[in-house]
Amino acid sequence: MYHSRLKGTHYEAGFKYGSLLRKNGMVIKGSPTFALTEERKRFAKDCIPIYEKYYPQIAEEIVGMADGQGEAPDELFTILYSIYCFTLPNHCTCLAYSKDGVTFFGRNSDFLVSIEKYNTNCLYALKGALSFNGNTTAYIQMEDGVNEAGLAAGLTFAYPHIRKPGLNAGMLLRYIMENCRSVKEALEALQTLPIASSQGFTFADSSGEMAVAECNSEAIHIIRPRVNFAGMQYIACANNFTSKEMAAWRTPAGVDDWRADERYAVAMDALEKHGGNCDYSLAADILSGKYGFMCQYNRKTNADTVWSVIYDLSGRKIHRSEGNPSRKGYKEDTRRITK
Repeated sequence: MYHSRLKGTHYEAGFKYGSLLRKNGMVIKGSPTFALTEERKRFAKDCIPIYEKYYPQIAEEIVGMADGQGEAPDELFTILYSIYCFTLPNHCTCLAYSKDGVTFFGRNSDFLVSIEKYNTNCLYALKGALSFNGNTTAYIQMEDGVNEAGLAAGLTFAYPHIRKPGLNAGMLLRYIMENCRSVKEALEALQTLPIASSQGFTFADSSGEMAVAECNSEAIHIIRPRVNFAGMQYIACANNFTSKEMAAWRTPAGVDDWRADERYAVAMDALEKHGGNCDYSLAADILSGKYGFMCQYNRKTNADTVWSVIYDLSGRKIHRSEGNPSRKGYKEDTRRITK
C-alpha cells in the first residue's frame, strides 16, 4: 500500500501524486486496469460541466496529476469521472456502532488481488478544505476516510442499473471529507449534489450520529441506526440495497456480488446480539470474519480483502490492516489529521 502526504492547493497535490506514481513506475495512460470504452468517454465528457460547477477543485487536481505524469488530462478525466458508473469488481462492507459516548466506524475493502499493490492511503491537508485521512484503490477519488472534524464515511458500490452525469461514489465521498463536519452535513450535501452512480454511503461522527444513505441518480433513501438490547446503536451496509424504497435497484439474480447480502447479514447479526463492551475489538472481530463470512476469500480467484480500517471517532484513533485482517493485524496510524 502506498502512503502519501499531500498539502498545498488541489493542483499541487495532484502534481505531487502524479509525479510520485510515475517515479515508482506507475504510468496511468494506457493502463490495462481501466477499460476506457467509447461509452465511458462520452459519459465522462458529459460530467465535465457538472464538476466545473459543483467541484472545480477536483478538476484542478486531476490536471495536476496529469501534469505530474507528463500526459494530457483527457484519459484521467475519463477514468475518474466514469468510475463506479459502470460494472466494477469493487466490493466492501461498512459498519458503525455507538454507546455511552463511544463511537466506532469500520470498513473492509474487497477488491482485485492483481492490483492490490497500487492501493493508497492518503493524508490530505489542502488549502480551503478540511484535512482527512483516506484510502483508495485508485487515486484522487476516496473510498473511506475520516476528517479533522471527526466525520467518517465509507462507500459500498451497488449494481449500476442507471447512471446520469454527476459526481460518482468516490468523488462524492471525497467532497464530503473536504466539506462536511457531521453526518447531518453529509446527508445535506447528498441532497444537493448531482449523483452519477449507485451506492450506499455509511456515515458516523464523533457525536455518535450515524446513517446509511442508499442512493443513485434517481433516488436517495436514508436508513437510521437500530438499537440493540444492550442500548448500543448500530448500522451496516454492503454491496446491495436493503430498503424497500430502493428494492427496484437491487443486484440482478445471477450477478456475482461477492456474497454482499451474506456479509451484510453477518455484520448486522453480530451487532444486534452484542452485549459486551462498545470497543475496537468488536469491529476488528466482525471485519476479520470471526462472526461469519466477511473476508474469507480464495486469493486464487483474484479476490480478497485488500485493506480493513477502524476509525475510533471518540478517541480520535485510526487502526488499519494493509491486507486481509484475518491474516494481517491492525496497526495504529498515529499521524495527526491537521494542517
